[in-house]
Amino acid sequence: MISYEPLWATMKERGITKYQLTYYWGISSNTLRRMGHGEPISSNTLNELCLILDCRVEDILLFTATEEEIRMEEIMSAFAF
Repeated sequence: MISYEPLWATMKERGITKYQLTYYWGISSNTLRRMGHGEPISSNTLNELCLILDCRVEDILLFTATEEEIRMEEIMSAFAF
């Protein structure tokens, strides 16, 4: 599961608001909405955010496997050759 919690902390640290991302940097409000709901975004958007915020991808998103994803990986590895 991907969380964008690091983004909000990075924005606060850099003093950048959602308004600025939208109106000064051209990040769509729909993209910010998607991120607010934990929905996927494009790698191009990640690239743009890294450039705007002068940060790394880890400063924007965090991946944590859910219990279901862990179980699925265990099942799949049991059938690996």
